[in-house]
Amino acid sequence: MTATAYYCVTGRDFFCGAVALFNSLRLAGHSEPFVVLDCGMTPGQRAVLGRHATIVEAPSEEPPSTLKLVAPGLQPAEVMVLLDADVIVTGSLAGPIRAAAAGRVVAFENDVDRHFASWSELLDLPEVRRDRYLSSSAILAGGEPGRRLLEAMGERLPRVDRAGTWVADGDPGDALFFLDQDVFNAVARSLLAPREVEALPARLAPIPPFAGIRLLDAGALRCAYRDGVEPFLLHHASHKPWLVRMRTNVYSRLLTRLLLAPDVTLRLDSDELPLRLRSGAAARLDRALTDIVLIAPGLARRIRGRPAPVAAWPRSRSA
Repeated sequence: MTATAYYCVTGRDFFCGAVALFNSLRLAGHSEPFVVLDCGMTPGQRAVLGRHATIVEAPSEEPPSTLKLVAPGLQPAEVMVLLDADVIVTGSLAGPIRAAAAGRVVAFENDVDRHFASWSELLDLPEVRRDRYLSSSAILAGGEPGRRLLEAMGERLPRVDRAGTWVADGDPGDALFFLDQDVFNAVARSLLAPREVEALPARLAPIPPFAGIRLLDAGALRCAYRDGVEPFLLHHASHKPWLVRMRTNVYSRLLTRLLLAPDVTLRLDSDELPLRLRSGAAARLDRALTDIVLIAPGLARRIRGRPAPVAAWPRSRSA
């Protein structure tokens, strides 16, 4: 069995994200197998990615986030690193991988206070202990505890009533609204012992707007907070910069480098990207104009004291 492997789920619309993830892993020094569950890539995308990754066909029309356990089940490894296709790895994962290899499940904290006693009854679990809520965007599952976690999640995800989740008309106050992430937390905090779960600080896997993070070295993918702490990865939750016009951030700046730079393993043609994500003077101008246009609504909201709108998760499988 392979010592370590990386897994992600992608489709036509998330192809750019999966390529950026793959290239970031390689630039960070991770040469282990990369396994992709295909949830609707075009034949051309599948052929390009297939030269560098093992492609596994998705078995159903279920939302992609409910299928992230399929590829690890078909292509297992001693340490299985499950990464969302909107993640960029900005530093070596060697430390977390060693922790997982020692028989732990490693994940990053999510800065929300979320716990439901009803998880136990809804998912047929022992009592779920209250602890820090974890993100499912990056899960390192190692040894017997890791296999136990993924097996238990795989058994329970199909039982979840989709009506109360984000893929239907659920409410964030519903116990299983976040679907795979809620199931992950419930299983990890009930079937695994505290010593078998290692929670890394949320700031080591930040999400938009990536507050306080500055880009140190685009070539090396290095970014850091003002106190010098460098995250392991960036997670572009919600809208994606290759799909939606949005203000420039540290993730989008690295995205261009990861998709077009001459030193990446899998380089895309710039014509495949919107102008704002290309290199060159025209692209820089387009990004600047976008930033100017989009900063005004944000300024108006701050003046009015209203919160910014929260983007909905895409509901189609291709998204």
